[in-house]
Amino acid sequence: MTGETDAREPTRLATLDVDAAGGRPKVLLGDLTGDGRMELLFVQGDDIDATYDPHQVTSLTAIDLDGEVRWQVGDPDPEGGGHGADFPAQIWDFDGDGANEVVCVMDDEFRVIDGRTGEIQREADLPAPQAHDCIVPANLTGGDGRHDLIVKDRYQRVWALDSAFELLWTHEGNTGHYPWPHDVDGDGRDEVMVGYSFLDSDGETLWTADIPDEHADCIWVADLDEDGDPEIVVGEGGVYAYAPDGTERWRNREPREVQHIAPGNFRADVDGLQVAGLDRIVRGGPGQPGRDGIFVVDSDGETVCTEDRDPGGWLTIVEPMTAWDDADLDYVLAWRRGGGTNPTLYDGHLDPVVTFPEDGYLIHGDLLGRGTEQVIVLDDGTAHVFGDEDVSLDAPGDGPLPQPKRLANSTLYPGGERPDGPLHDV
Repeated sequence: MTGETDAREPTRLATLDVDAAGGRPKVLLGDLTGDGRMELLFVQGDDIDATYDPHQVTSLTAIDLDGEVRWQVGDPDPEGGGHGADFPAQIWDFDGDGANEVVCVMDDEFRVIDGRTGEIQREADLPAPQAHDCIVPANLTGGDGRHDLIVKDRYQRVWALDSAFELLWTHEGNTGHYPWPHDVDGDGRDEVMVGYSFLDSDGETLWTADIPDEHADCIWVADLDEDGDPEIVVGEGGVYAYAPDGTERWRNREPREVQHIAPGNFRADVDGLQVAGLDRIVRGGPGQPGRDGIFVVDSDGETVCTEDRDPGGWLTIVEPMTAWDDADLDYVLAWRRGGGTNPTLYDGHLDPVVTFPEDGYLIHGDLLGRGTEQVIVLDDGTAHVFGDEDVSLDAPGDGPLPQPKRLANSTLYPGGERPDGPLHDV
């Protein structure tokens, strides 16, 4: 860090009682009702050790920005299950009817749920008993929209399915945590980065990165040097950038364990985009404190700044915040920090700019379709909604909001692409 700045507090837009959703839920965002503003979907999962066995969903509760429960599927548990991995649930327009559905795995089967009513529209068999570690919406068969999906077990196999839940292909190998689909070659169908392997839309392996570490923790697609060609950026025991043909652009092995990466335009004095990341410097455990720190590398992979935390934690999640306000530069959003540090927006020098007055599970999105994002912090049955400025959370009445790809591909291991959508034809 270059020096401390005076961090400001955000504007509190609402405080919602969400106790009806049960304990320890994860939160998805999407315009479920089609009224022009997003709802909060609280997802509970089973309480298993997800080191090797994937979670299933046990309850879903849709709550609007007025705090009203719109619908509920399953019976919420006041305690709730663990958060050791992704829950298999996503919000997006799966069937192409112009309205969002919830696709999830409950009771050993797929369920497609009407986002407006909570009614179960379809049920389908899983391709294998363990094929529900996460759900990845994708466009593998062409046409408009993302009407296919990918599921996986924890670390060994993925299955690609079409809109009828018919098997398209399978892939065996080091799967990483969350595969990322992106139409790199502009043919109207997604290629998929699965762990360290880059697959075409038919599931054929085109190349595999030479990375010695255990598995890919996070994957992003971004044009780092702004030359018109995207890079595929992978985080694990370092940060690695690859051209779409598999040529390695650079690697930075200075961090010990890169759990998250976050490309963005954080620095005006550094060319191109930068990649912020989270290094687990000391992995903690029972009775053993851990420590992590944020770092920033430039478009060539050179380290430009690092964070030294004391006290600290080791479970921080970092993401790029690209639309918090009207500033020219992006922010690094960091939460689940531990060490008494609340969620914070940092500039490209890793100085705090905005500190949120509540701590807890966090999700962010453009709740009203106005071009700026809001932050929701969930803490013990209460959802705190914050923005950069005071805005009404009433529905604007301009029709349903499209579901951004980042929110449709929600994951505990934040991946994504910049911008949020097709970069260009290559």
